Amino acid sequence: MCHPLRHEIVARVQPTFESLSLSPALLAVVDELGYTQPTPIQAASIPALLAGRDLIGQSKTGSGKTAAFALPILQGLDLGARALQALVLCPTRELCAQVAREVRKLGRGYAGLSVLELVGGQPARPQREALERGVHVAIGTPGRLLDHLQRGALDARTIKTVVLDEADRMLDMGFGEDVSKILRPLPPARQTILFSATFPDSIEAMSQAHQRDALHVNIDEPDDAALEIQELRIDVEPSAKLHALCWLLHAYPHESALVFCNFKAIVSELARTLAASGLSVDRLDGDLDQFHRDQVLARFRNQSVRVLIATDVAGRGIDVEGLDLVINFELPSQPEVYVHRIGRTGRAGKKGVAISLTTGPRDSRIEAAELLTGRPIETLKREPGDDPGLAALLETLAGSPRMETILISGGRKDRVRPGDILGALTGDAGGLRGGDVGKIEVQERLSYVAVSTRVSRAAVGRLNSGRIKGKRFRATLVGAGKSRS
Repeated sequence: MCHPLRHEIVARVQPTFESLSLSPALLAVVDELGYTQPTPIQAASIPALLAGRDLIGQSKTGSGKTAAFALPILQGLDLGARALQALVLCPTRELCAQVAREVRKLGRGYAGLSVLELVGGQPARPQREALERGVHVAIGTPGRLLDHLQRGALDARTIKTVVLDEADRMLDMGFGEDVSKILRPLPPARQTILFSATFPDSIEAMSQAHQRDALHVNIDEPDDAALEIQELRIDVEPSAKLHALCWLLHAYPHESALVFCNFKAIVSELARTLAASGLSVDRLDGDLDQFHRDQVLARFRNQSVRVLIATDVAGRGIDVEGLDLVINFELPSQPEVYVHRIGRTGRAGKKGVAISLTTGPRDSRIEAAELLTGRPIETLKREPGDDPGLAALLETLAGSPRMETILISGGRKDRVRPGDILGALTGDAGGLRGGDVGKIEVQERLSYVAVSTRVSRAAVGRLNSGRIKGKRFRATLVGAGKSRS
């Protein structure tokens, strides 16, 4: 393909969604979801994508990029043709799940819309069967997508749009060759979209190889954007890191805290230690299968678990509303990874705190992060009287979360909707108050619902003895070490 002619765009004026030429159906959904004004990346990207342009979107995590490409894709679908028309590549399974949720949410006004996740860690046969039946949008990781493509299960001839989401991260993780193998057999006239937080030479080379006359949308964050995340560091001895972590969890009140480690062995050890002390904690690392990953993430999103310990690969794609606190228990070696980590908090105009544990006043990783972001990282001091000691901190932090999670053995494929679950819990048979029910997440074959801890067992009993949409489904309380029905 031709080398792209890139045009730098900085979005300064945010128009309304109505001015972006979106269809009435999409505008209705946007309004229902309470989106009042497009973000800068959406305002700059959506008109170009609706016009069919190739595009490189460069903006920070949490900028609204998923909707920036999902809305144009949805508007361009031919729902009457049960054929694959859009392909989205993501670096991790968790990000695939996040993107798929967003596409389904934005496309809920489109009757018959079929969105399929194609990721490893799950059986390939049901994915092949779904592709044979026909889907409109597929979202997957490079390895599994390439496997389906090479086996002939994925017919690329009808693809009109392909998106590389977090393209820089995919290349950092070594997926460059797989991505190129996926892109080469796709129709030459397709629209190719790259979204990336950074623009290294590798992204430039990929654009030159696979895009045509691509528009480069580079969103300059306003000067006060960084103020949404307060960045701090605390110097501790290596042997005192657990103590420091507990002090930070105590000193910075939070509903949800995400703690990053570099290695899964540290994740497991840290989660085990905190859980044994009674904290509401779970882990997310490469040793978990997909079912348990989904379960952990659902519990973290609905605040049934308050502290999540994760590695970078597992933590990629975590999308939690109102995430208050990110802690780097171990600093990453690359400053770009630091930026991705702290970008989990301080979203949608809300304040967030990101704190890194360091083992000395001079740390090249901190200096590299400051150089990349252009912002100083303030050193946090502990006064002796502020710290009651590790045992007292653990005792203070211990306690059950306000919510627990119920797993229901029915999902979208069973025509279960969030309103059906809410009705089963709060109607005459359920008897719960609306305030006892939290976030409801309906997946393909399973659903998760958060309920108040004080009524969780009663809620499980009522779901198991009752019906949802006239059908019986099994309900089970889930959590670290739990399985009760």
